[in-house]
Amino acid sequence: MARIRLNLRNLSVTEKIAKGRQIVTALTNNASFPNPSPPLTEVTTAVDELEKAFASVQAARSEVATKSATQDNAATKLDQTLTQLAGYVESVAGKNDTLITSAGMETKSAPSAPAVPGAPQGLSAAAGEHDGEINLVWRPVTNARSYIVEFSLDPAAANTWTHAGVATAANKTMTNLTSGKRYWFRVAAVGAVGPSGWSEHATKVVP
Repeated sequence: MARIRLNLRNLSVTEKIAKGRQIVTALTNNASFPNPSPPLTEVTTAVDELEKAFASVQAARSEVATKSATQDNAATKLDQTLTQLAGYVESVAGKNDTLITSAGMETKSAPSAPAVPGAPQGLSAAAGEHDGEINLVWRPVTNARSYIVEFSLDPAAANTWTHAGVATAANKTMTNLTSGKRYWFRVAAVGAVGPSGWSEHATKVVP
């Protein structure tokens, strides 16, 4: 196994150049190593070539940065010019969309009304840490601001559903339930324009 650790893979280009020159200096006229292979002239040439290539890359990067800045300035100028032109077209056309589109421009779409959130999915019920508790969990609903939770002892009868509270996250612990009884639960998501439909039922015998 080689004992010399050059660590070349972890060196930057400038560090490699410096290491190469350091080694050449150390081996020049070194009586312990009278015949370096490859010759030090070849090593020096390789170092010089890398240094030249590095300088060329740095110059190219500087040129690219300058040209990118010029492009950004030109794009900003065009944005300003077209914005001013759009203001002129709108001052003439007013709310006449046909005139606006005849000028090669588009009109802004009316904001869409917020949608009613979808019904919660994946509702499940599990025994809580204490007697009379049930932990409800469901998948979060996009755009839901809160959730309404109801329970029933007889889900087939519509008038048996009882409001059990509001949750701001996709879970709720039901407390003070009667141990030994089976409960059914359902959840609805509430969005900006109102509640969703009810989720599928989840049922559990209260511990």
